[in-house]
Amino acid sequence: MRIERIEGGGAERLAAALHAAYSEGSGDPGPPISRSRFVLEIVADRPADRVEAWAAVEDGEVAGGYGLSFPILDNRHMAWLFPLVVRPARRGRGLGTALFEHALGRMRADNRRLLLAETPVVGAGAAFARARGMTVALVEARRTLDLRRCDWAKLERMVPQAPGYSLEHWTGPAAPELMPDVATLMNGMNDAPRDSGVDDFHFTADQIRAREERMAAADQTAYTVIARRDSDGAPAGFTRILLDADHSHGWAVQTDTTVLAGHRGHRLGLLLKLTNLFRLREREPRVERIITWNATSNAHMLAINEAMGFELFDEWYEWRLTL
Repeated sequence: MRIERIEGGGAERLAAALHAAYSEGSGDPGPPISRSRFVLEIVADRPADRVEAWAAVEDGEVAGGYGLSFPILDNRHMAWLFPLVVRPARRGRGLGTALFEHALGRMRADNRRLLLAETPVVGAGAAFARARGMTVALVEARRTLDLRRCDWAKLERMVPQAPGYSLEHWTGPAAPELMPDVATLMNGMNDAPRDSGVDDFHFTADQIRAREERMAAADQTAYTVIARRDSDGAPAGFTRILLDADHSHGWAVQTDTTVLAGHRGHRLGLLLKLTNLFRLREREPRVERIITWNATSNAHMLAINEAMGFELFDEWYEWRLTL
């Protein structure tokens, strides 16, 4: 067995093989990650992150592998591990341990001291992480909203009024003139629950532009709504739903939602999410379910989701290891 860097001329082939291994071995009952998005995640650098991926090649076949993301602007002390996977038929022979130790070696070579990763709370991934000395930093819950069973009349009655604020929305990447506002809103995510060793991330318009371009390259469509204060046009909050452009599996993903601290108390979070949900329902009738992630300590956002009808799907651990 050899561990081979996924780069250069063979990157696409090895990345596709690693995606197949991940799809076969992850056991995730949620929405599948498309090959185009997976490949981008593990081999394409971003303005704020350098990434690298490695494949374990055995008997001429990719038996597993891992990806590491290294922040290069903020949080230069840490790395994020996604994925670490071994094909089911190749498990039980120490391949996962070899890959993990290799990843730690790559961290040490880059002077990183904090490793973060995620697994479901039960199963082989959690047992593997615990056996290697990782500890739980955060508990996260995934909840789903089944659009086929929604009480749409109830949801319409729940739409709050927010005097002094107006909404605007778009589909697809944000327009260039919106990049600074989206960056401001993304910086508002820094008060969400997180590992104690992670510092604030500082988003710029250039970073947002790169994120929007990657979304299109991964064949994803975004539905976005933002709130502005009427008196000065200041961005106050936003929410976004992503879905794969081919609609092949019926899932959509509720991603970032935030209301900036100075604009809270007007029920903007609920207004934003309901407005975006109604837009999605009207424009994307093939979407059957929406899934979202929240830290279990984020009581306010959990209350909004549960009021909308989101139901618990499963729970995940965010793991940490200090080198």
